[in-house]
Amino acid sequence: MIKDSFYPVLLTKDVQGDSRFYEEKLGFKPTFTSDWYISLIDESNNELAILDYSHETIPAGYGTISKGIILNVEVKDVDGLYAKLSEDNAVNILLDIRSEDFGQRHFIIEAPNKNMIDIITNIQSSEIFKNNYE
Repeated sequence: MIKDSFYPVLLTKDVQGDSRFYEEKLGFKPTFTSDWYISLIDESNNELAILDYSHETIPAGYGTISKGIILNVEVKDVDGLYAKLSEDNAVNILLDIRSEDFGQRHFIIEAPNKNMIDIITNIQSSEIFKNNYE
């Protein structure tokens, strides 16, 4: 199957507020804006959309606010971004920066609706995990 695009769509009660978070904290820019849906893109062409959970396009019984989702964001300088975001009183850091044996240096911040953003720089994994990579 050939895909033109693949991206998450987060369901929310506050489309504009949630969109502002991703714009201000992660540098996304809107490509389409309405009161019920905002499509966002960043400088690397990563896409994200925010959708009103009660919109008529959501099938009956599925209109619930997205919660507990982890969005991974890979960056070149995780330490620099950690320093910047840790100074922002509006950012709740859920997991302080650390290096993992499986090959990541990362930290996790809280996004709207108790979602999480895991901000990552890939690093050399320990010997025990080397065979896990293809």
